[in-house]
Amino acid sequence: MVRTALRVILDAEPDMEVVGEAENGAEAVSLVRALRPDVVLMDVRMPQIDGIRATEQILASASARPAEPHGPSGPPSSCRPTAPRIIVVTTFENDSYVYDALRAGAAGFLLKRLDADQLVQAVRTVAGGDSLLFPAAVRSLAAAHATRNRPRPPWVARLTEREAEVLRLMATGLTNAEIAGRLGVGPATVKTHVAAVLAKTGARDRTQAVIAAYEAGFVGT
Repeated sequence: MVRTALRVILDAEPDMEVVGEAENGAEAVSLVRALRPDVVLMDVRMPQIDGIRATEQILASASARPAEPHGPSGPPSSCRPTAPRIIVVTTFENDSYVYDALRAGAAGFLLKRLDADQLVQAVRTVAGGDSLLFPAAVRSLAAAHATRNRPRPPWVARLTEREAEVLRLMATGLTNAEIAGRLGVGPATVKTHVAAVLAKTGARDRTQAVIAAYEAGFVGT
């Protein structure tokens, strides 16, 4: 019933197409490899392989493939990413599965009780390269999984003052444009700082960088 509802909502959008549905985690991994979607809505609790393992396998498989060049209409100097953006769909925002899925590389999470407009906007957000960060929920999840007296990882000391500032603002859920407005710099400058933060933290995306910041005690829970 949930899958049917999601399909109806998304297929009604002129710029979206649902290319496949899976009944379990193993089927999800197989379909993603075959269909190469841009976005995956992943339930965290599924038979055979849960959403966490499925997310790990999908992203690992995508990382092993070379990037695809754009078509004639795409920028000649860029490449199409091969890894899909994964959104975890869950019933409870404090589910430990959600935190594990975010650490595995999911771009964010949604609650199953969200409305249609929120779903469509979320898909567009992650398809555009941004993450779905809900600061209060991520902070709560990080606090529940925090390890006390953990030494700070080396990447903390390697951040420049501006990169550290950008990471703290990322943890509040601000987009690049919002961070640019807050700091009085251009979006391109923020994008450069975000890329440096991802490289130094070893994070795949903003969500993983924020999780790393909480786990390192760089931002408080």
